[in-house]
Amino acid sequence: MKYLYVALLCLSLIPTQALSQATAKQWLDDMAAAVKQRNFVASFVVVKDRATEPYRWSHGNQQGQEIELLTLLNGAGLEIVRVGDRVTYYEPQVQPYSVRTSAITGPIPEVLFGEVDKLEENYNFVLGNKDRIAGRPAQLLRIEAKDQDKYSYWVWVDTETSLLLRSAYVNSQGEFLEQLQLSHISVSETPAPELIEISKREFPEPLPSVEAQKDTGSWQIGWLPEGFELLKSDRHKLDLNNELADYYLYSDGLVDVSVFVQRPLAGQRPSGSLTSGATTIYIHNAGAFDVSVIGNIPTQTAKSIAESVQRPL
Repeated sequence: MKYLYVALLCLSLIPTQALSQATAKQWLDDMAAAVKQRNFVASFVVVKDRATEPYRWSHGNQQGQEIELLTLLNGAGLEIVRVGDRVTYYEPQVQPYSVRTSAITGPIPEVLFGEVDKLEENYNFVLGNKDRIAGRPAQLLRIEAKDQDKYSYWVWVDTETSLLLRSAYVNSQGEFLEQLQLSHISVSETPAPELIEISKREFPEPLPSVEAQKDTGSWQIGWLPEGFELLKSDRHKLDLNNELADYYLYSDGLVDVSVFVQRPLAGQRPSGSLTSGATTIYIHNAGAFDVSVIGNIPTQTAKSIAESVQRPL
């Protein structure tokens, strides 16, 4: 009887031990798969300094097709719907439009629901402590930047469902700069009724895809943090002042950084920065032109990028 008791005790420990031996990378892979496969409805807030943005997030999988709805609950509202690889945006005072893509662009980095392997060159995956978030058991996973030119990104996942419960941008001193916190989540066997109704909607035809330009053209951006690559470039008018600007979008897989180069703004304003949560806006007055850098990066990083921009010799 004694040996039987010991054997049964060992068997009961196997699942827990297997779970505890999973690496941070395996946890992240499980989360990416769970978000695509599970049916859930969640409420969360994004906290930036003293400001909060409340969202409702629904996801369903119906006969192998994903249906997703993300709604910003404050102000005039923003609704983003994804059915398969078609994402449709409903914004105030703008005609609804659709694009072909497999993920919604929102407050959660898209890479977390895709191929997190892309981050391994520039980030370390570290297993953190257990915690309790929104009344559910959670495992902390730290996506740690390998240098101080970037922020780290911490993720807490539900140990039972592998779904995201909380996330935060963290600086090199370990301070939370911007957080996303779920206040409620419910998981079900079938998609929520609202998602079934959404799947029956008529959506605008997706905008024609245009091959992204990857040329810095008239400008040379002399320095970027390790791992950042040019995704696209173009020239367009800025909504703020209707001025033409050369635009460049860079990414390291986790974070996007936008660089705008334009003729000097009216008045000789000194260079400087603004921050909101993890987002930095740095404007550099180079004399003959102005450079604006926007992204979830440290102020010194944005400053170094802006000051490195020059005309090719």
